[in-house]
Amino acid sequence: MTDGGNSAYNDRIEALKHHEFPMLKDSVYLDHAGTTLYPKSLVDRFAADMTANLFGNPHSASTSSQNSTLRIEDVRLRVLNFFHADPTEFDLIFVANATAGIKLVTEAFRALPGGFDYVYHHTCHTSLVGVRQEARNSLCVDHDAVNNWLDGRTPTANVEHRAQSTLFAYPAQSNMDGQRLPLDWSEKIRRAELGLDCQIFTLLDAAAFAATSPLDLSNSEVAPDFIVLSFYKIFGFPDLGGLIVRRQAAPVFQHRRYFGGGTVDMVVCTKEQWHAPKSQSLHESLEDGTLPFHNIIALDSALNVHHDLFGSMNDVASHTSFLTRRLHDGLRALRHGNGEDVCTIYSRPPMLEDSSPGNGPVVAFNLRCSQGAWVSLAEFEKLAVLKQFHIRTGGLCNPGGIASALGLQPWEIRRNFSAGFRCGSDNDIISGKPTGVIRVSLGAMSTVSDVDKFTSFVEEFYRTSTKSEPVPREERLDQGDLSGLYIDTIMIYPIKSCGGYRIPVGMAWEVRPEGLAWDREWCLVHRGTGQALSQKRYPRMALIRPRIDFSGGHLRVSYRGPPIEDIESEILVPLSANPEFFQSSRASKSVASRVCGDEISAQVYTFDKINNYFSKVLGVPCALARFPPGGLGKSMRHAKAHLQNHQKVGLGPRTSIHIQPPDVTTPPDSDSESEKTRILLSNESPILAINLSSLEVLNRKIIEHGGKPASPEVFRANVVIGSSTARSESFAYSEDHWSRLKIGDQEFRMMGACRRCHMICIDQETANKNEEPFVTLAKTRRFDGKVFFGTHMCHVPLAESGTKEAQFPTVTIGDRVIVDPT
Repeated sequence: MTDGGNSAYNDRIEALKHHEFPMLKDSVYLDHAGTTLYPKSLVDRFAADMTANLFGNPHSASTSSQNSTLRIEDVRLRVLNFFHADPTEFDLIFVANATAGIKLVTEAFRALPGGFDYVYHHTCHTSLVGVRQEARNSLCVDHDAVNNWLDGRTPTANVEHRAQSTLFAYPAQSNMDGQRLPLDWSEKIRRAELGLDCQIFTLLDAAAFAATSPLDLSNSEVAPDFIVLSFYKIFGFPDLGGLIVRRQAAPVFQHRRYFGGGTVDMVVCTKEQWHAPKSQSLHESLEDGTLPFHNIIALDSALNVHHDLFGSMNDVASHTSFLTRRLHDGLRALRHGNGEDVCTIYSRPPMLEDSSPGNGPVVAFNLRCSQGAWVSLAEFEKLAVLKQFHIRTGGLCNPGGIASALGLQPWEIRRNFSAGFRCGSDNDIISGKPTGVIRVSLGAMSTVSDVDKFTSFVEEFYRTSTKSEPVPREERLDQGDLSGLYIDTIMIYPIKSCGGYRIPVGMAWEVRPEGLAWDREWCLVHRGTGQALSQKRYPRMALIRPRIDFSGGHLRVSYRGPPIEDIESEILVPLSANPEFFQSSRASKSVASRVCGDEISAQVYTFDKINNYFSKVLGVPCALARFPPGGLGKSMRHAKAHLQNHQKVGLGPRTSIHIQPPDVTTPPDSDSESEKTRILLSNESPILAINLSSLEVLNRKIIEHGGKPASPEVFRANVVIGSSTARSESFAYSEDHWSRLKIGDQEFRMMGACRRCHMICIDQETANKNEEPFVTLAKTRRFDGKVFFGTHMCHVPLAESGTKEAQFPTVTIGDRVIVDPT
């Protein structure tokens, strides 16, 4: 297709996007390697087919069952024709997904007499890597090793006890960086093994490749023996996979042991154990149980709609290649003001001059600041989510590809695991190396505007135009006279992630070792998983308003959102943890839950009246749980807050001091300091404080760009510090440099700046989600790739234990705040 053809294709897709993909709204979808989008006309056509015809379970002789059987076989033939596969040379087995197809092949090889040897390319998805656990011998190979194999040097030649059969697996296209591997490897390796006593079979993972490129199986002599596919990656719907088997390789399945459903003609169970597998066709003997016949019928509609909307797979391939080249070139061209690259790109250009297969429509990369530091994937994803980009980050289930791209040695990966790193961890830069990548993948319905919007997004937020890393103007201000500071507001959040309770003026509020009294002592947990719920997923939690009623001894909970049918105006939860206070015959019980990645043991309420209330408000089955102070083991958590590299604490803003790395645990400095600070259900520290002067400066920037100013409540701080000084701007972000505070008679130690996520974009009065203030913070308060606002702190017990202030420490609104300059 020419550039003019690409333009015509692109204009046509832009025109139909609003009608065919209404679910996108203002989003930009760039995760087609995970699954592509399903068009509205596909859903409509399938719905019309289902309502116009009666389809029964195909294992019957009824009219509806036979109708299903006929349609299944018609679709099977259509799919083979789609890949130019002669049905006399190939058979198609319907499976749940590509992984299920791989497991089906593995079952067969595992049952071979003497087992099998397994060789797999290092760019394989984990679904292929896992096959090695079933093999007698296994070996991971790179391009050079495969080329040596083609020259006659068998990779398993030095194996002491070789099996009679070898399975070689590789992806047609890497799901990590889009690298395409030669499709003719199957033929060449098969030919290289001629005359040897070992039979070679090839397994091709075509799930990523076939989504945007034509897969031609017209010549069975050069085709792989087994090809796995994911139809939802090609069409978006249905959720179905396929295993295409070259009939010459079908005898491998004769040794498979398991059978089920309709894959046998006869079974004897009593006195003898015998069965006769179906033998008329290969798929009949392998499709155990009832087929997902509705999904297979939907595949018929998918084939029709895909052709109507996008034309041939050659058209799709040409268009996605054009877009990928545009994206690759756009990201590669981004430079910081000092000339350094913004993006480190791991994917090759889609079209190369040499004879290599080039690259699919995937661009994998990482970001660097102008000083060379990597940008955290977790921080990048927070901003991408707010800007409504749908992408994938992390290890991408491709361990070999990631290790190769990032230069991670096995010992480094093991070290990262030992240090606590897991898939999805926020701490994704370890020892100066990223642990994953950002992946942008394009599909048939991607457009030029999608690509250009993403490139502009990266440029706006991650390119530094100046020659050095910008330091926010507020950081260069002298702290000046910090007199006139006072406590403006004190807030607690009795139920984690729910609305706050504002402490009344004049009420002295207790400060405990774990934080302010009653702060985040309860949480809501999913009844199925035990995972603590969060506003990030359930914004309506902001409208659940708890308040402390000491006179009645209750936590009084109300809902301040849109009316919900049959919900009480208020429920009462006893402040006492004694189960006898509950109006239930059942006692609360301890179960394992997870909060911020920590496994905890919390008391889960079994009182239906309480749990049903929260479930109705949020529309999710949940239960109230309590995590009272004073626990041990999994009933205890510790603070994770630490000083950040941009903070110069205690020595003034112009003095540089050594910042201890966050992974290092230091011993206590004195007998009065505990080694670890306890917390309840807060994310990182006992107490979170914000400075109103900093908020004023932030809001001024938001307003300058036409945004709505942020309220203090969105930051969910416990202590809001105000200033009675007219020039309050001079105090903005001075909290970065505070070491200790004295509030009234109590002392507090600053623990480090607060790292922010897009939960601060949820309006605490309406539960609506906006871009601000995270977007502006990302431009003005990003250090080491992370966004900060506010500061963590903990209480320091008074040295004189015999005083009232030491025995019962409290803070009150209006208390004077004194910054310790030492």
